[in-house]
Parts: sequence; C-alpha cells; structure tokens
Amino acid sequence: MKGLCLILEDQADTRAWLLGLMATRFPADAIAAAETLRAGRDWLAALPPGATGLALIDLGLPDGSGISLIGEMVAAAPGIMPVVTTVYDDDRHLFDAIAAGAQGYILKDQAPDQFLTYLDRIDRGEPPLSPSIARRILARFRPHTPAPNLTPRETEVLSLLGRGLRVAEAAGVLTLSEHTVADHVKAIYRKLNIASRAEAALEAQRRGLV
Repeated sequence: MKGLCLILEDQADTRAWLLGLMATRFPADAIAAAETLRAGRDWLAALPPGATGLALIDLGLPDGSGISLIGEMVAAAPGIMPVVTTVYDDDRHLFDAIAAGAQGYILKDQAPDQFLTYLDRIDRGEPPLSPSIARRILARFRPHTPAPNLTPRETEVLSLLGRGLRVAEAAGVLTLSEHTVADHVKAIYRKLNIASRAEAALEAQRRGLV
C-alpha cells in the first residue's frame, strides 16, 4: 500500500494492535496515530496537497464521532481513503458512516490475517467490508420481505444464544441432545441469513428475546 496512514483510535491496546498491522503495509515514517477527533483533524490539516493513503477511523472517540472527520476528509483530502474500524455492528453507525463517505467498514473482532486481507482489497479496488456488514448493506437495499418465521423450538434456541449460551449449554437447558440443538442452530442461521453467534445474539435482541 502506498501513501500515508492514519490510525485514529482512543483505546491504547487496540491502537497498538493496529499500528503493528499497518507496519506490515506502510513504512514506519508514513504511519501516524491519534486518539482524539481533534488530533485527527490536526493530521488532516497538515497533509500536503494531493496526499494519498489510508485512514482507519474509530467512531466512538472521547471528543466526538469519527463520522464527522470522514466527511471533512472526503472534502479536504479525496486521495485519503477513510475506512471505519469499530465495534459498532448496527445500521445507524454503518449507514451514517457510508453516507459521510466511508469506503470500508471493518469490525475490530477480526483475526489479524483477516483484517489485513480486507485492507489488501483496497489495492484491488474492492471495498473492505466485514462479512456481516456486507450482508447488512445488501439486506438494506433488497425489497422488503417479512422477517423469517422460526419454529417455537428455534425461537427458544435463539433466545438462549442471545443470552450467550453455547450449543452444549443450550442443550442442557432444553434437555435435548447437542446434535439436535446444533441442527436448530443451522436452521436458524439459514432462515435469518446469518453466520455467527454474534449475529444470532443481535437478532435475539431485535426480536425482544433477551
């Protein structure tokens, strides 16, 4: 990857993790780290004309939302690609960031090699998106269809997943075999078009099951 790199992240451990990852893609003197919105704006203001590169932007900063910096960056430095790195896996943050001009949205729970794979897509002209985020974007623009119906037993299983229980634990609560509960989980994932326990927990919350 070429150009400059900004890491805007207020959590010290996450910032150090991102610095280590970006050091595999950028020269050390091209990487800057900031932990506040103000510091991010200072970096933006100091950019040379025509600067290119990448900005990894957290949304929840001590002095404001990274979304505001994304909009400013798009207007002032179009050669810098703003990519959100966040824990927020919800429609409001996602679509507000995209509307502001974010060109990628990566959840921080990715494994390091997967995170770098998403960023490497930039060089191929592909938007770096976590899988659950890509599915959410696609769902947003599909024709509206009623929410898939789950059977009463699948609803029970989804409720337990929403409370953080694993398959074996849910099987114990329901006095079912682990195999049976695993089959219910597969059916739930298929019907809801999800692929992880985190997404299942979010769906359980949306349905008021937890």
